[in-house]
Amino acid sequence: MKTALVFSAAIVAGLVVGGAARADYALTILHTNDFHSRIEPINKYDSTCSAKDDQAGKCFGGSARFMTAITQRRDAIRTSGGNVILLDGGDQFQGSLFYTRYKGKVAAELMNRIGYDAMVVGNHEFDDGPKVLSDFINAIHFPILLANADFSGEAALKDKLKGAVVIDVGGEKIGLIGVTAEDTGELSSPGKDVRFLDAVATLKGAVQAFEAAGIDRIVVLSHSGYQRDKQLAALVPGIDVIVGGHSHTYLANSDDKAEGPYPTFIDTPEGGKTAIVQAYAYGKFLGEVNVVWNDAGELVSAAGAPVLMDAGIAQDEGTSKRVAELAAPLDELRNQIVGRTSAPIDGSRDVCRKQECEMGDLVADAMLARVRDQGIDIAIQNGGGLRASIDAGDVTMGEVLSVLPFQNTLATFRLKGSDVLVALENGFSQVEDVAGRFPQVAGMKVVWDAARPAGSRVVSVEVISGDGYVALDREKLYGVVSNNYMRQGGDGYSVFAKAGRDAYDYGPNLEDVVADHIDKANGYEPATDGRIRRMN
Repeated sequence: MKTALVFSAAIVAGLVVGGAARADYALTILHTNDFHSRIEPINKYDSTCSAKDDQAGKCFGGSARFMTAITQRRDAIRTSGGNVILLDGGDQFQGSLFYTRYKGKVAAELMNRIGYDAMVVGNHEFDDGPKVLSDFINAIHFPILLANADFSGEAALKDKLKGAVVIDVGGEKIGLIGVTAEDTGELSSPGKDVRFLDAVATLKGAVQAFEAAGIDRIVVLSHSGYQRDKQLAALVPGIDVIVGGHSHTYLANSDDKAEGPYPTFIDTPEGGKTAIVQAYAYGKFLGEVNVVWNDAGELVSAAGAPVLMDAGIAQDEGTSKRVAELAAPLDELRNQIVGRTSAPIDGSRDVCRKQECEMGDLVADAMLARVRDQGIDIAIQNGGGLRASIDAGDVTMGEVLSVLPFQNTLATFRLKGSDVLVALENGFSQVEDVAGRFPQVAGMKVVWDAARPAGSRVVSVEVISGDGYVALDREKLYGVVSNNYMRQGGDGYSVFAKAGRDAYDYGPNLEDVVADHIDKANGYEPATDGRIRRMN
């Protein structure tokens, strides 16, 4: 039996708990994060799975598969006398046509159906402003938490978001606190009346209030990113577990591709340890961590693993039927006209992977235009990410999605000029193989020589400055926009992952950025302008 005590302030106060002696207490925490509207199953590229691949058992996740997995685990744990809760680390919003059409309504319906116990607000929950988030809060049947924000000036959210709650699970009280990225105001669209606060100070106050009330089993839901979570654990006494999100981090104990162990333990200021967990993103994994506290409320152990949501887990029939009903109107959205083009836009593979192409200019220009006012100087898009051309005339969202089917997001970061050069050399290194890494660019002019050995093909690079171009400064730090796949090292762009500073990989979806750019053109005119010039 589980009940919840909800506190309206960011800091918990005024709760008194009986002090009877207790034995060790075990709790299984099932958790998700950064689901990003992947209502339907996904393929190995984290985008919507085709019916053919799904039938072949090649796909992962999806709400119907999660319904089965969570129901089975929850029932098994409770049948054996155990305690279990289901938490979410934020960013249920944004990432598929389900969100584009329904905003937060489908997320609310399916999260209610699955039976979440609490979630934290992610930065993407603000993407369509306070009103859409407010509607989501009205629809869900569980607490949504955010302590490190001040909503007192925002009527749509004032008194709706709780900083912390206490839930009673199996006769024991668990304190939950929610924090999100402190730069959410820059990453999303919360409006001018929402202020984001320092997470360390917020958590210290909330934990102290919990402890004063006799609550010593404390779990933080943090949409702050893995590295920031490690800092929070090291700086804030009293946190037992951090259920994370935001950085899409894969943690595991027997996979060399993992960024760290699951859980990751951090030494705390009071001499204990905090266990940090995260389960990648897009519903590919269900996190499961088994936590034990002693009778003094001290963390004794935490162990578990992310569970791959593959075809071995059947999709719940009722949920699948509902998802199909919700998907039916999306064909209308796929046929939505987003603008016009005066001529065909060439995005063919044999052009965009060898030279400047019309589609490459369109996509790179759209990317740069979207974030130029954030101090971004140049754009680099891999030619292999462009999968189709667009005919002359009306342009539909379906056509844009055919060009950009991977649901990539804009990624921004800072990079030294010398590392920009390294990235471009990678881009030109496998032209003979028609490799997808060929760089389509904006904000710069590049001359390269195909006759030179790979790694030394760039002849010159100029970057836009005012009304003209100046030579690339190897020591200068440039603002770069790319897509999240490349920024994380895809297509050989490891320099982005290793040398990029202040990286943020989870901007708006690339297809939406391009569709908006076509719309604003009031009749797009495709062309190339010589920004990439080949010698020999």
